[in-house]
Amino acid sequence: MPTALVTGASAGLGRALAAALVSRKWTVIGDGRDPAVLSAAAREIGFTAVPGDVADPVHRASLADACPSLDLLVNNASSLGVSPLPSLGRYPLAELEDVYRVNVFAPLALTQLLLPALTLARGTIIDVSSDAAVEAYEGWGGYGSAKAALDQVTAVLGAENPDLAVYAVDPGDLRTAMHQRAFPGEDISDRPLPETAVPAFLRLLDERPPSGRYRAADLLVSA
Repeated sequence: MPTALVTGASAGLGRALAAALVSRKWTVIGDGRDPAVLSAAAREIGFTAVPGDVADPVHRASLADACPSLDLLVNNASSLGVSPLPSLGRYPLAELEDVYRVNVFAPLALTQLLLPALTLARGTIIDVSSDAAVEAYEGWGGYGSAKAALDQVTAVLGAENPDLAVYAVDPGDLRTAMHQRAFPGEDISDRPLPETAVPAFLRLLDERPPSGRYRAADLLVSA
């Protein structure tokens, strides 16, 4: 039975991915910052909960201990940063550091810990990206630039580890709590639910195309 670690598994896309993997008979370990919410999701879906903040080195060590063998790492946990979204000209630098700590440094640090197990399994790494990594949207400079950095980290990891499948995936705009924080007070019910993007991720696992950056929308259309 293959094993996956999904960060940010308590809600949104992470929860949807964890549920899909469990339905495929994967062993899934999931983390999240709210122990109660994570535990409820784990009970309902059937994965192992390891609560904590992925930006915390002690928590990352606990995740690594929970994964003596690993076939898939999904770096999904992210931080939007300040809400409402400020311009870069007045972005609080301490907050921006936190965005990079969660969105760039934490995924790389966790990958470093788990790379031996993933290499042994010839496994897969999926880093969840965003269209804000490649498009210049006003107010999205903090989050977008961090995701752009994550994209490059992902690309280099793929070049350095040819036996692994290493993907950055842009899931598109989804109806999640984080997306709602980006648009406070607005109705985002027109955005698709996170479950709609899951088949794109599963296609990557099933077909194992070359390492690189992929858009969920393209994977779904071409399928």
